[in-house]
Amino acid sequence: MSLIKSISGIRGTIGGRAGEGLSGVDIVRFAAAYCVQRSKALPANKKIVVGRDARLSGEMVYQLVSGTLVSMGYDVVNIGLATTPTTELAVTAEQAAGGIILTASHNPKQWNALKLLNEQGEFLNDAEGKEVLRIAERGDFTFAGVDELGHITEKDYLPYHVDKVLNLKLVNRDAIAKRHFKVVIDCVNSVGGMAIPAMLRALGVEDIVCLNCEPTGQFAHNPEPIPQNLTETSEVMRKSKADVGFVVDPDVDRLAIICENGEMFVEEYTLVSVADYVLSHTTGNTVSNLSSSRALRDVTVGYGGSYSASAVGEVNVVTEMKRTGAIIGGEGNGGVIYPECHYGRDALAGVALFLSGLAEKGCTVSEWKRELPQYAISKNRIDLKAGMDVDAVLQRVKEAYKNERVNDTDGVKIDFEEGWVHLRKSNTEPIIRVYSEATTTEAADELAKKVMQMV
Repeated sequence: MSLIKSISGIRGTIGGRAGEGLSGVDIVRFAAAYCVQRSKALPANKKIVVGRDARLSGEMVYQLVSGTLVSMGYDVVNIGLATTPTTELAVTAEQAAGGIILTASHNPKQWNALKLLNEQGEFLNDAEGKEVLRIAERGDFTFAGVDELGHITEKDYLPYHVDKVLNLKLVNRDAIAKRHFKVVIDCVNSVGGMAIPAMLRALGVEDIVCLNCEPTGQFAHNPEPIPQNLTETSEVMRKSKADVGFVVDPDVDRLAIICENGEMFVEEYTLVSVADYVLSHTTGNTVSNLSSSRALRDVTVGYGGSYSASAVGEVNVVTEMKRTGAIIGGEGNGGVIYPECHYGRDALAGVALFLSGLAEKGCTVSEWKRELPQYAISKNRIDLKAGMDVDAVLQRVKEAYKNERVNDTDGVKIDFEEGWVHLRKSNTEPIIRVYSEATTTEAADELAKKVMQMV
């Protein structure tokens, strides 16, 4: 059993002893600690939004979380089965003190998590997250008396989310409708099966081939939207003669795209292509994290803007976007953050902006891909062994490559002339992530292999 506590929330496998897996005790303790932190930050606001993906454990976790919030004197707005970006938008629409998203994102079905939001519908910052961890460790909770208990109301925020995206200035519904796109979608049996068809229909797309769109929580394949998990979806694309394929993770904050010929567009290029479209209309700055492709930098500079990189993690990307006034940003895992909509990774916004660009260009998906700067990224991992000193490992790598351009903001990133390698300890799994990029897959693999051999 696994339990991972971080500033962004608590994540673990369902079952086991308290403190070893994501048990009921851990869920209650962490939800109560979050209430204490929110009460200190906004003592007069006693409203929390709760949304969840379609995981098998979702209803059980929701019952524990909502009961805890009510027992701490908070009113709960239950938006039910909802995407992560929908929940983020609901927090600000409700003028709530915060929100809790019950999802383990791309992790397999035995995992679940509590992701914690502030009153802006954004993830807690470092200080806020650490305070929740301290409160949970101390168990310093005061529960409400019978007359101060909270109440639960239920609302559906998907229509609000769809309308929000539809009304973005750069979403060109007319152009999309005129192209009569045929679209294949794979929503991995979670909430994307509700959200993505609704978004496509609102955009005027009528020919939709739905794969794994029943929100049963029985994921049809490994839910991380990466090429090795999408072979069957790619085959459907080839046979159906569709124009484009969209694949999302269980909570719909990541978007992978498949070309008309069944080849992967590559998740790194989701953000790059959407930024290419946005920047073609509005010059501005962009941000991605240290593990994301150089292609975004190249596209941004080509349009006269400025690019900067942040530490990995949505909260870090958002912080850097606000600092630099970026008009678009995100992460290379298919996460698009478009501030005109909200400061959160949003696959619905990504779909709408990508289709707008595709419609205006009048080309195929693979033709658009060939117009973009060409890089190949290699994503590897090192499973952590008991007692492994990750900091010592990273320090050894940093010392070995001290004559190269080294960035230790988040793990260790080594920039070579021909590419880069980034090693960092995962916040969500007991692994070291090793990402590398070069102009070919073989060169990227070789860069990663050379550094991994040291570890």
